[in-house]
Amino acid sequence: MSDHISVHEPKALKAIRTLLGSLIALAAIAYASDLFSRIGLAIYTEQYLAVVLGISLALVFLKPQANPTRRGMDACVAVVAFIAGLYLAVQYPMLVERQLDMPPAALTLSGLFFVLVLEGLRRVIGITLVIVVLAFLTFALVGHNFSGPLQTRQIDLDRLMVYVGIDTNGMLGLTLSVAATIVIGFVLFGQLLLRSGGVDFFNDMALSLMGRSKGGSGKIATIASALFGSISGVVVSNIVATGVVTIRMMKQGGFKPQTAAAIETVASTGGQIMPPVMGAVAFLMAEFLQISYSEVVLAALVPAVLYYASLYIQVDLEAAKEEIKKIDPALIPSKKKVFGQGWVFAIPFAGVIGALFFFNLRPETAALWGALGALIVGLVRGYNGKRMGLADIRDALAETGHSIVDIIMIGAAAGFIIGILNVTGLGFGLTYALVQLGQGNLFLLLVIAAAVCIVLGMGMPTVGVYLLLAVLVAPSLVQVGVEPIAAHLFIFYMGMMSMITPPIAIGAFFAASIAKADPIKTSFTAMRLGWTAYIIPFLFVTSPALLLIGNPISIAVAVISALIGVWAVSVGFVGYLGYKRKLGARLAFMIAGALFLVPLSGETELLITARLAGLTILALLIGFFCTEKGRLSVRTE
Repeated sequence: MSDHISVHEPKALKAIRTLLGSLIALAAIAYASDLFSRIGLAIYTEQYLAVVLGISLALVFLKPQANPTRRGMDACVAVVAFIAGLYLAVQYPMLVERQLDMPPAALTLSGLFFVLVLEGLRRVIGITLVIVVLAFLTFALVGHNFSGPLQTRQIDLDRLMVYVGIDTNGMLGLTLSVAATIVIGFVLFGQLLLRSGGVDFFNDMALSLMGRSKGGSGKIATIASALFGSISGVVVSNIVATGVVTIRMMKQGGFKPQTAAAIETVASTGGQIMPPVMGAVAFLMAEFLQISYSEVVLAALVPAVLYYASLYIQVDLEAAKEEIKKIDPALIPSKKKVFGQGWVFAIPFAGVIGALFFFNLRPETAALWGALGALIVGLVRGYNGKRMGLADIRDALAETGHSIVDIIMIGAAAGFIIGILNVTGLGFGLTYALVQLGQGNLFLLLVIAAAVCIVLGMGMPTVGVYLLLAVLVAPSLVQVGVEPIAAHLFIFYMGMMSMITPPIAIGAFFAASIAKADPIKTSFTAMRLGWTAYIIPFLFVTSPALLLIGNPISIAVAVISALIGVWAVSVGFVGYLGYKRKLGARLAFMIAGALFLVPLSGETELLITARLAGLTILALLIGFFCTEKGRLSVRTE
C-alpha cells in the first residue's frame, strides 16, 4: 500500500525518507542489473535482503506519527534498524557459517529483527498478522507436549530465533527475496509508467474505445483500471491513480456514488489477476511452483476473462437499467489522436515480454527493462505534451521504496512462519490437520481454505497475501490432489477478495472515500459485481479445463459453458434484460447460470443433464422476453 508522506512532515524528515525510499529502489536496480558482480563484488542474496530490510524498517519507524512526542524515540529505533541491517549484511557470511554454534551476534540480531519486524508489521497493516506469527512461535515452543498430527519436535527459544533470523529458510528466505527483488522491480515499473503519462494514456484509450457506448463511463473505468492494475501490484495505488478520474466520470454520467466506487474497486482489484503481469504475482507463483512463467499466464487467462466479462456485463445492464446517459462527445478524444500519441507505451511492455521470452532473463531483470522503457518514453516523448522531468524520476524512486515497505514487512514475517514450520515439523502437521478438518470432503476443505484466505488477507497488499497463503494454505490443497497451479490460483483469488469483503474491505473503503459514498454499501455492491471471484476458483479446482488443462474439446466446452453461466447469473444479479425483471425471473436466470457453471469433469450424465436443464430454462426465459418485447412494441405504437 502506498505510503503517502504527510503535508505536516518536517522538511528534514521528508528529505531523509525520500533518500531512504530512493535507496531501496536503487539497491533493487543494482541487484537486478548484476551491478555488484560487474564491479567484482561477490555478495550473497541474503546480504542484499538484509540491507533492504534495514532500510524498510527505518522507513516504517520514520513515518510521521499523529503524536509528535514519539518522533524522537521512533528516530532512534529507525537508526538502530538501519545499522542492524547493514551489520547483518556485512557479517552474514561469518554468521551463516557459525549458525549451529549460535554466536551471540547471531542470537542478538535475530531477536532484534524479530521484534522490529513485528512492530513494523503492526504499524503498516495492523495487529492481525502479528498475532498469527506470535501464535506460531508459541505453538513451536510448547507443541512437543501435544499428541497427534500437530505435535512438534522440541526446540529451545534461542536456537529457534537464530534459525528464523539467519537461516535461508527463515526471515532471509524465499518470501522476502521475491518481495525485495521481483515485486520492487514491478512497483518501480508502475511508478515510472505512471509519471511518464501511461495512466493518462490508459484512461484516454478506454475513453476513446468505450466513451460512445451505453454506460461508457463504467466501461472506461473497467478497462483503464484493469490495464494499470495488472502492473501496479497494489490495489489501493491503482484505485487512487485511476479512480480520481473514473469515479468522478461515472458519477457525472449518472451512476450512484456507491456503484461508481464499487466498479472502480472491482476493476482495480481484478487487475491483479489479469495476465501478463498480474501485479507481479505471476512471477512469484512460477517461483513457488518451479514452473515457467508462461504456464502461469495461460492458466490464469480464462478465469480473468470470466471475471471481467461478468463485470462488463453487469456495468452494461446497470447502465441500461438506470438509464445512464452517454458521455458528452466533446469529452471523447479521437482514437487516431490517442493511439498516435500513445503507441510508444507499447515499448515498455515489449521490453518486459522480450526479456522474459526471448532472452530468458530473470523476472526482476525483465521488470528493469520495462522500467527503462517507461523512463525513455517519459523523457523523450511523454503523453499529450507532458514529459517526465528529473523531479518525476526522484519521486518515482522514492515512492517505489515507500510503496514496498508493507510487502517487505509481510515477506519477512512470512519468513518467520516458514522457518517455524520447517524447524519444528509443524508444516506437515498443519497440512494434515487442515485435510482432516475437511474430513476428506474437497468442497468442505475449499470452503475452510477460502474463509482462512479472506480473513488472513484482510488489510494486506495482494502480493503479501499471496506470499503468506502460499505457505499456510496451498500445501493442504495440493495434499488432497488439487492441481498445484489450481491450488495457488485458488488462494490468490480468495486472498485478493479480502480487498472488497467486509468488514475490512480496504479497497472498497478507499474508493468510497473518493466517491463520497457509504463504505459498507460500496463493499456489498463490490461483492455483487465481483461475484465471479468467489465462485470461479471453486470451479477451476474441480474442473482444471478452465485453466486450459486437458484436451481441447473439454477446454472449449468448459469455457463456453462458463461464459454462458456468467452471463445468466449476471443478468439475475442486476435484474435487467430489456426491462426490469421481477424476483422470479431473476432467480430463474441465476439458477440457469448455476446449472451451466456446475463443473464438467468426467462428462457424467448428471452434469450433461444440468447443462440441458440450464439451456431449457434460458430458452424459455429468452422466448418469454421476445414475446413480452413484441407486446410492449405494439402497445407503444
